[in-house]
Amino acid sequence: MSLQLIIQLAIIALIVGTIPLTYAMVKGSAKEYHRFVWLVLFCTFDLILFGAFTRLTDSGLGCPDWPGCYGHSNPLLALQEIQLAQTEMPFGPVSLTKAWIEMLHRYFASGVGFLIIVLVVVAWLKRATLGLQTFYGAMVLLILVCLQGAFGAWTVTLKLQPLIVSMHLLLAMILVIGLTCLGEFSHSAHQQNCAFRKSPSYSLGWPVILLVVSLWQIFLGAWVSTNYAVLACNGFPLCNGELIPSQMDFEHGFTWWRELGKTASGEYLSVHALTAIHWVHRLGALVILLTVIIFWVMTKAEILKGDFLWQSRLTFWRKALMGVIFLQIGTGLSNVVLNWPMIAALAHTGGAALLVICATQLILLALPKPIDS
Repeated sequence: MSLQLIIQLAIIALIVGTIPLTYAMVKGSAKEYHRFVWLVLFCTFDLILFGAFTRLTDSGLGCPDWPGCYGHSNPLLALQEIQLAQTEMPFGPVSLTKAWIEMLHRYFASGVGFLIIVLVVVAWLKRATLGLQTFYGAMVLLILVCLQGAFGAWTVTLKLQPLIVSMHLLLAMILVIGLTCLGEFSHSAHQQNCAFRKSPSYSLGWPVILLVVSLWQIFLGAWVSTNYAVLACNGFPLCNGELIPSQMDFEHGFTWWRELGKTASGEYLSVHALTAIHWVHRLGALVILLTVIIFWVMTKAEILKGDFLWQSRLTFWRKALMGVIFLQIGTGLSNVVLNWPMIAALAHTGGAALLVICATQLILLALPKPIDS
């Protein structure tokens, strides 16, 4: 990796990150910092969608090296290498279009990384206003985004290894959780010296359970996608004509460390293994639906308790949660019935990120709040 390549990619990251940074114009006040955190969250959400687009267009190996493209900062400079690879494998993973999709994904990712560095720097410089809690939260996000970058590199160098790709998406969702929490911390930074009270609230256990099962389901969804098992079950609610398919290979389907499309021993993955992968994801969707229904019923009475602001926030996030669940059911069914259309697959990934945000907000609502919040 040459110094020139590193400098060129760093400049691109600065350019990409400066666009939303200029818009936000962070000056260090708690209110402005809070808005900037949500802007970074929005950019991260968009990055997750573009990452899904990269995966769905089979562009993950559009540039088979990392962080550049055949050692260059953009596909135009690597045009000769790309054309040679496409000539040798006309239907292979490398083409100019796929190279641009892959590199744009890397540019956007580096831009988000730059924005998170800005969050850390501002939180430290304005720690008297924002509080050390905000700085520590931003530092955790910086560690997460660095780890996310490492998994992005391994995704390429390990040739789309299913476990690495699935963990890459899961870490992105954890980053969304962190940004949502940081937004809440910064929102109450100017109230950090106020007395705290416990809002009349539901049990913290259920939204935590919802978040945990959501993350597990997202991982399973990534496992389905990266193993190309979306169409392994025909029809709904039956899977290939059966409620519980009689032929499913769980052993090979859920061997975590293996190459794409192969078993741990190097043989090609059977359709029965793909069916097992898909069916388990369907089962996970049922678990999440039941969890949401239970939470909805248990918190219904809580809307009548507490102050007006708390009531309105609980009402909003309960409705948002139910709306996201309907979105996930609709897009999930569309993937099966309509043979995995791009728009439905992207919406399904976006819905997963929104589900994580809703669950995180519902957890935060059950935590102590300043008296005048």
